[in-house]
Amino acid sequence: MNNPSADAETSLVIQAQQGDRSAFGELVCHYHRDVVNIVYRMCADVQLAEDAAQDAFIRAWLNLPSFQAGTSLRNWLYRIAVNAALDMLRRKQHQPLEEFETMMLADPEPGPETELVKREQAILIEQAINALTPAVRAVLVLREYGELSYKEIAAALDIPIGTVMSRLNYARNRLRTLLEPHLLHSEVDHV
Repeated sequence: MNNPSADAETSLVIQAQQGDRSAFGELVCHYHRDVVNIVYRMCADVQLAEDAAQDAFIRAWLNLPSFQAGTSLRNWLYRIAVNAALDMLRRKQHQPLEEFETMMLADPEPGPETELVKREQAILIEQAINALTPAVRAVLVLREYGELSYKEIAAALDIPIGTVMSRLNYARNRLRTLLEPHLLHSEVDHV
């Protein structure tokens, strides 16, 4: 589905609020990839991300009558998705790292050494992101992967903009601290 215009999206929301499953299905098709991406960045588990995204869309369908026209559907869905991911994380433990590594797809273009370095860096970044508290991780994920503004993040998580800025600053500094020794080591090894 192409990106619906604001008017088309509003029309789909109204139809869905009146029980039109097909209209809601179009909205799901449009936002599914983004929601899965946000949830995946929260939990670093492909299957868990799919399950949480499905749960988020079920919650969205059930709560659609309470959605307020004129507000951002994307932000509303992201908020539901983050909450679904946090609920799943509370219920399940993370997959062992070995299983995560086997799920990564190799890029056919780069050579084996380049691919190995990229994979190691991706794993280090995922580990560092997952080392953040869920509240801090949610702000980082919505900003960096969801590309939401500070104001949109504040609305999606129902927190003040100052808290968004503080958590984002903390997240970036913490990631820098966690990743700096690995990145410096990696650059020295490959020079």
